[in-house]
Amino acid sequence: MNSIMENHQHRINDLVARLRQNGLRLTPQRMAVLKAVIGSQQHLSAEEIYAQVRVDYPMIGLATVYKTIAMLKDMGEIVALNFDNQGARYDGSGQDPHPHFICNRCHAIIDLDDESLQNLSATIAANTGYHITDYRLDFFGLCPNCQSQ
Repeated sequence: MNSIMENHQHRINDLVARLRQNGLRLTPQRMAVLKAVIGSQQHLSAEEIYAQVRVDYPMIGLATVYKTIAMLKDMGEIVALNFDNQGARYDGSGQDPHPHFICNRCHAIIDLDDESLQNLSATIAANTGYHITDYRLDFFGLCPNCQSQ
């Protein structure tokens, strides 16, 4: 099993243990939503999560997906990336706040793993005296695929 898959599985196992400790029910449908969000390297919308989970659980309702997403957001396990005309997409990477690149044409979202950007919040905090508790940094433009079209 590769490192990314091991990290996802470890996160899922840890999250399941915390949900059980808090007395929350772990239905097969809720587990499927959890795995879809946490296990994805993409930033899926609720509708995309719903379509993916419905393959194995055709009776699942969209409300179950939204409730599970809300629970995971409240726990700080996923981040909602809200965009004006696209609706929310969910980042289940579990990484601390990190920057994203969003394509204006195809709406692809990728995580940016640039150390200089990661250190930006520390630099800003040092320069302003603010204690930063959270941040969001997104870059918008055209991905290489859309540039070539």
